[in-house]
Amino acid sequence: MPKAAEKDLTMCGIAGFFSQHNMAPAVADAMMSALKNRGPDAQHIARWQSDWSPVNAGSTPHAAVHNPPSAANALIHARLSIIDPRPIADQPMQNDTGDIWICYNGEVYDWAVDAEELTKLGAVFRTRSDTEFILRAYEAWGIDMLPRLRGMFAIAILDLRLKKLWLVRDRMGLKPMVYSLIDGNLAFGSTVRSVLPFVPNSKREWNPHAIDAYLAHRYIPAPRTVFANINRLPNAHWLQFDLQTRSVVTQCYWQPPTAVQPVAVAGNKWLATLDAAIAMRTVADRPLGVFLSSGIDSSTVAARLAASGHQQLQSFTAGFADTDLDESPRAKQIAETLGFPNLTIAIPQTIRDDIDHIIADLDEPFADPSAIPTWYLARETSKHVKVVLGGDGGDEIFAGYKRFEKHLKTSWRRTFLAGNNSWSSVRDVGGSRSTKFVDEVRMDWWHAYSLRFSGFTPSQRAALQPKLKNKSLVYWRGLSQKCLKTRSPIRELLAIDQQNYLPEYILRKGDLCTMAHGLELRAPLLDHRWVELAASMPDAQRFTRPAKLIFSKAMPQLDQLNLFEAKKKGFNPPLKTWLNTDLADRLEPMPALLEAVSDGQINARSTAELVGLYKKGRHQLAEQVLQLLFLQISLSQLDTLRKQLP
Repeated sequence: MPKAAEKDLTMCGIAGFFSQHNMAPAVADAMMSALKNRGPDAQHIARWQSDWSPVNAGSTPHAAVHNPPSAANALIHARLSIIDPRPIADQPMQNDTGDIWICYNGEVYDWAVDAEELTKLGAVFRTRSDTEFILRAYEAWGIDMLPRLRGMFAIAILDLRLKKLWLVRDRMGLKPMVYSLIDGNLAFGSTVRSVLPFVPNSKREWNPHAIDAYLAHRYIPAPRTVFANINRLPNAHWLQFDLQTRSVVTQCYWQPPTAVQPVAVAGNKWLATLDAAIAMRTVADRPLGVFLSSGIDSSTVAARLAASGHQQLQSFTAGFADTDLDESPRAKQIAETLGFPNLTIAIPQTIRDDIDHIIADLDEPFADPSAIPTWYLARETSKHVKVVLGGDGGDEIFAGYKRFEKHLKTSWRRTFLAGNNSWSSVRDVGGSRSTKFVDEVRMDWWHAYSLRFSGFTPSQRAALQPKLKNKSLVYWRGLSQKCLKTRSPIRELLAIDQQNYLPEYILRKGDLCTMAHGLELRAPLLDHRWVELAASMPDAQRFTRPAKLIFSKAMPQLDQLNLFEAKKKGFNPPLKTWLNTDLADRLEPMPALLEAVSDGQINARSTAELVGLYKKGRHQLAEQVLQLLFLQISLSQLDTLRKQLP
């Protein structure tokens, strides 16, 4: 086993294509160009002809290729190196015989024991790289090695012995993976923009139902993306592409346990599991820090770090000029109590000069307003550290959002009023209370959960898209009532979130905003063994009011701060201020621009009516106005890109 093997990691951007005909060199170059922010330290492309002969025979895969010939197959990698930055650890990486290759984005922890087993089987490690561990593990155990991987990952493994490609996304969905399959030709990548160059110009059309999904949810849930011919691999899934038959098979390889077993909170098992999840994420040869808000989740991570002697870590907090939104004074108090140095990063009051850049870094239409401060927080944090721990996941595991409590009040509808999930003929772009009530009673309880978020209701979507046919009320995965009814009502809602909102909203935002600045974000509360332990807790132990009381035992240092009694603030930017100042001049032309760039799907008159209602004082529509503006800017950027690409 290599020395300190368990400490290596590589955060990156990945891509590749496998075609039945040669692709112009400009395609691979454009795919690489889309990934450079994710991997600024090294970029390499391995290319093959259709018979799998290397395009630059006799050279290493990392050799510079000047004016490469066209190739039918390629693996593309852009590296952000944290440990073992030597070129020998660069990717794409091959095994000793050159018939298995890996292209990998992520971090796998706690693999020393498995590496020792591989060494006994004859594996010889040449790096300290977890990339090499995954490669050797696959070489020995095939795809059955997946249960041994603990961490976050998006993996492509090319097996020339079996003539198969494997694409794998981690259990919780911390790392992204998108792909395109057109006429038996496949491409994959970390982002939509990294796959788009592969898609023929004639097939770069929007997916109308993905745009509708964006309106419903503020993001586009897997497996859709905004493009009709690009899909997203769901979390906890693998995809197998047969290079001979050109066929694809996908499969879910992990689910949280459903069996319930009391966990002794006073004992050591749960805290030991949590501490192990945090400790293994503190290993790095480059500077490490922690995101700290005034909330329970990040405070728990910070408290356990302090308890294990990591008080020297720099903590970073977003600061807002609006004191009603600002968590920095409270976060500073938490940091001081724990002994951490704390840096407040002021979120700019003006976003005029950065908004287009931010939306581009969000890859495709995405409308979480907190992405804006997250982007700024990551940009400034990356000037001080390259790795940061965060508190993502606590609310999704322990039901910390207010929407859970609100929707559970109507859980009786699961039995007595199923709803018919049909569209109403009502069109109301302003979203009045009466039409929202009509929308809700026409939906069953599980579908109606979507109305607890800030997207557009069915009646609003009908007004905005009068020509769109065959709309779905929601676009979530995992809404099978047969599956959901095996759980308690709260677990049903969490199951929906953990397949949709968590991976495709919360974690997508964290990945895109941090990787845009070459910053690696680690989420110990989403360690799958910790998630499995939490899932096994009985409802009374897991779901408390106030929420997440279990964490009080993890941070006794903060007892005097009464964190569990404090009002949950969230991470809310000053939307009305931005809409009324920096973005005001974009609102007037937006309706016409949006109708044009959406190929007429979004009606300009209805959009203008919504903007007018907002300007007349309906300020509760601010998030929806911003959602439409983000859609227009994102589609305009992607429209320009799809026309400019080769």
